[in-house]
Amino acid sequence: MKRIASLILSLIALVAVAIPASAQFPSVQLKTLDGAPVDAATLSNDGKPFVVSFFATWCKPCLRELKAISEVYPDWQDETGMKLIAISIDEAQNAGKVRPLADALGWEYEVLLDTNSELKAAMGIQSVPHLFIIDGNGKIVENRSGYTEGSEEHIIEKIRELTK
Repeated sequence: MKRIASLILSLIALVAVAIPASAQFPSVQLKTLDGAPVDAATLSNDGKPFVVSFFATWCKPCLRELKAISEVYPDWQDETGMKLIAISIDEAQNAGKVRPLADALGWEYEVLLDTNSELKAAMGIQSVPHLFIIDGNGKIVENRSGYTEGSEEHIIEKIRELTK
């Protein structure tokens, strides 16, 4: 029985990452740090590529990834016009920790809240960090889960490809 449960969980994890490259974000309500509603289906960057990174304040790999991107983000923006949208999956009772964290770490990106994990669930995300690269037409062209030091170089290379 344990083997069957393990196999089922493994298959679910594989399917969760197998989001079609042409997919888009569904219409799920998020909130800004000020509490204003944002429909995930409307996320865009005026025809330029963008990155959406799901994170949590308690997730050390998430914070390492967002810190690494933060260090090169102004250069990436100048070069490609890309933007990053960081989406916190912290539950409602912990959502108050997100703004102080973003401010303390000097994040220059847009930060949104998915306090009920509705978008996380709709996208089949099993764990954070989880990152999506979206082209200028709003199509998801790549997604990955986890963070390895230096993987931010792959992000900018993909963005460069999309802006050619």
